[in-house]
Amino acid sequence: MSDTAPNNHGRLVVLASANAGKAREFAQLLSPLGITLKMQSEFRIDSPEETGQSFLENALQKARYVSARTKLPALADDSGLCVDFLQGAPGILSARFSGTHGDDAANNEKLLDLLYGVPAKERTAHYVCSLALVRSAEDAVPLTVTEIWQGRIGTEMRGHNGFGYDPLFVVEGRGLTAAELPPQLKNLLSHRGKALRRLLALLKGREALF
Repeated sequence: MSDTAPNNHGRLVVLASANAGKAREFAQLLSPLGITLKMQSEFRIDSPEETGQSFLENALQKARYVSARTKLPALADDSGLCVDFLQGAPGILSARFSGTHGDDAANNEKLLDLLYGVPAKERTAHYVCSLALVRSAEDAVPLTVTEIWQGRIGTEMRGHNGFGYDPLFVVEGRGLTAAELPPQLKNLLSHRGKALRRLLALLKGREALF
């Protein structure tokens, strides 16, 4: 890639995330393509302020930010929960719905409060995951995908797997929350799992670009 610094690590992509669990999941899926994934923290890079108006805008913003600072290709995701009764909230504010970024317990409590007394048929919701992979900060044709996962919001938290709103997110057709699913099944059904598989399909045959 002429517009980036030489890549002395082979085919290396930087993950624009500070989430170690997410990094492991992405790394396992990218390794068969000969792509090595490193976290932004390994380059002492903090996350940028997210100012986009959509999941995809935020994913692209994060990927370009990290690529600009490492001079390497970068992968980012932005994901969250959209509740129909709340006109799509919490949406892109999912991680900081209660006011404190990453406070899962407070976010879930606020969601339950807002949906108190709302009947099951009106508690429909879906998870969204947008992924963006850029070769450089100025990449004019980034690879992007967006996937969703349909469900509804339960009336109590169930399960101990997963994170975020998973204990409240009842999976469509399963009767279990995302936090009650075995990890392998969750990865097969989830918005992030589907988005990753679509991105891998786009990458196959195009790995030489990286």
